[in-house]
Amino acid sequence: MHTKGNKVNLVSVITCPECGFKNEELMPENACTFFYQCSSCSTTLKPKQGDCCVYCSYGTVPCPPIQSGNNCCA
Repeated sequence: MHTKGNKVNLVSVITCPECGFKNEELMPENACTFFYQCSSCSTTLKPKQGDCCVYCSYGTVPCPPIQSGNNCCA
């Protein structure tokens, strides 16, 4: 699990699958991020099949609702 105790980590590093650029982002606490534009190559990232958001697909840390054990976007 990616939490320390009950603390939710709000910082995740998204890695673009097209160009490999990494960018640290602050995640929203109670919302999913369905689209993310790479600031290097401008590719628009979308969640992989089975993932709820771009942080769960391309981030170093899953989104806060998933970290908390809840369904994202439910």
